Amino acid sequence: MSAQLLLVDDEPGLREAVQAYLEDEGFQVEVASNAEQGWELLQQKLPELVITDIMMPHVDGYEFLKQLREDPRFKALPVVFLTARGMTGDRIQGYQAGCDAYLSKPFDPDELVAIVKNLLDRRAAQTPETGETPDIASLAREIGEIKSLLTGRSAIAQTPPPIKVDLTPREQSVLDLVAQGLMNKEIAKTLETSVRNVEKYVSRLFSKTGTNSRTELVRYALEHGLTK
Repeated sequence: MSAQLLLVDDEPGLREAVQAYLEDEGFQVEVASNAEQGWELLQQKLPELVITDIMMPHVDGYEFLKQLREDPRFKALPVVFLTARGMTGDRIQGYQAGCDAYLSKPFDPDELVAIVKNLLDRRAAQTPETGETPDIASLAREIGEIKSLLTGRSAIAQTPPPIKVDLTPREQSVLDLVAQGLMNKEIAKTLETSVRNVEKYVSRLFSKTGTNSRTELVRYALEHGLTK
């Protein structure tokens, strides 16, 4: 599965050129013309890396990055700054704001690709491909709560009619398995994918349903007829 990126830049020409180049390199690229639109796309797509301009109207790159870092879902999300301002002070301000790389315009697209690949490789190396999430006790507790929910599911009233949530087929499969009380490793084995991918899909389900834990997710799914 190719990495999904979000590109935020208010210059149409540069935005289209960078998107085309990155897609030619095999990445999936969502684009936004400003930080507000970028924030909306973040909720829907949960990309693996963000590339953003600094000088944008209304909300600039620094404010956008601050918003990202204050959200637990995006605290560790790699961010690359693009800017026409290449002074040392500007770079220092960018790194102090929490960006992972800083590229001055005009730039060589091959350099951007190298930076993106390096950041994604580092992130992958820090994320275990096998086993469960680090907080085993917390996850085990949630699995127990889910099984209790399933035992008493007849007492959970559904909202008539069932709410519509736009889930992809893979997201639906993950939701169904979470609702069966399976752990990430078991879901990964069933779907023949990696634990990391399962974690990514579970995060997307949290975002789409407005929930914050597996227990909340399953209760929401049962209440709204999203799973059998």
